[in-house]
Amino acid sequence: MIYIELLIVLLAIFVGARVGGIGLGIFGMIGLGILVFCFGLKPGNPPIDVMLIIVAVITAAATLQAAGGLDYLVKVAEEILRKNPAMITFLAPVVCYFFTLFSGTGHIAYSLLPIISEIATDSKVRPERPLSISVIASQQAITASPISAATAALLSAELLGSKGITLGNILMVCIPATIIGVIVGAIAVSFMGFPLEKDPEYQRRLREGLLEKESHTASQMTGKDLQRAKTSVIIFLIGVLSIVLFGSIDSLRPSFEVGGEKVQMGMTQLIEIIMMSIAGLMIIFARVDINKAVKGSVFIAGMQAVIAIFGIAWMGDTFFNGNIEFFKMHIEQIVTQYPFLFAVALFVMSVLLFSQAATVRTLYPLGIALGIHPMAMIAMFPAVNGYFFIPNYPTVVAAINFDRTGTTRIGKYVLNHSFQIPGFVATIVAIAVGYLIIMFM
Repeated sequence: MIYIELLIVLLAIFVGARVGGIGLGIFGMIGLGILVFCFGLKPGNPPIDVMLIIVAVITAAATLQAAGGLDYLVKVAEEILRKNPAMITFLAPVVCYFFTLFSGTGHIAYSLLPIISEIATDSKVRPERPLSISVIASQQAITASPISAATAALLSAELLGSKGITLGNILMVCIPATIIGVIVGAIAVSFMGFPLEKDPEYQRRLREGLLEKESHTASQMTGKDLQRAKTSVIIFLIGVLSIVLFGSIDSLRPSFEVGGEKVQMGMTQLIEIIMMSIAGLMIIFARVDINKAVKGSVFIAGMQAVIAIFGIAWMGDTFFNGNIEFFKMHIEQIVTQYPFLFAVALFVMSVLLFSQAATVRTLYPLGIALGIHPMAMIAMFPAVNGYFFIPNYPTVVAAINFDRTGTTRIGKYVLNHSFQIPGFVATIVAIAVGYLIIMFM
């Protein structure tokens, strides 16, 4: 019976992924309904905490976007990149990494990709190299950002938050691990493909006159618009630093008397309060048009993620909890002995779900139930960045389209594309470094 239930789960994920957008959540809920009404499984716990954290973070990020804060950050990034064009292969992914780390969303990469492509082409650097690793860097940074949906999901009371794991633990492992992974990935791509001037596709496009000069620059801001953008960035940064501070030093968090016992405020509620308050402060001091915030790409994508997690994660929780004895009997010993297999499962699930947060919320409850050490699960966190594997994720497609030289491409067999090498190198190195770090903690 469990195999039929598993087939239902996989089918719901596959169809939802094909539909895209909120389809994952909708078909995940259909799968949940089948498991409950047809197979008699008890409904698991809906991921309420995770969803509310994502809503709070996305609200703040969308407000930042509406205030022009993201555009301002892109302009700063452009200035950094244009000052060192020869180092674009190494500098571009680092810039993408830290800007994503700060903003908690990979959407900032969309605006940087055409700039990276232009600088690389003008510098006679094969654009495939900086573009591919920059896309991967923005993905890796999500698993190191203190305010990303994936980190929020991992830290929630439903997952590692209940195991004594703090935000400080996650950041101490994942930031250095993913940075090193990205740097090694950049080294790997620096040897990838022909030099630009010897690339056959580039030469063909040159001969056919297909490489007319295009200029991509970040949008210009002046006067009050610039001031509002700067104000929003400062407020947002204060919010991010506050979360890092409260998450790293437990004694700073408020505590309350409950039933005669002193109970400390959890990070879940703290993140929600801080990020929603930050959004409010940006509205007041940066004079943000709130209607513009809800129409922006960050808000739309974030709300789609919430719906996806609602359906998929609830279905996954129901399936795994309903069959937990089976998994303990057949898988627990193997996974405990070879924990890297759980990382493989995370990678495969992320390929199917196209969402780090949904992958975390779907599979990490199983890892906890199987007794995998919480610190090991932190080290494996970068494994949820597998959605580069199939080249249809928006940033992957965008990078291919922005490369006028044709060096960033999807191969004849689809899976032999420009992002496989940097993606696998960065992910594997990040996990390995993560394991190395936890050995000394």
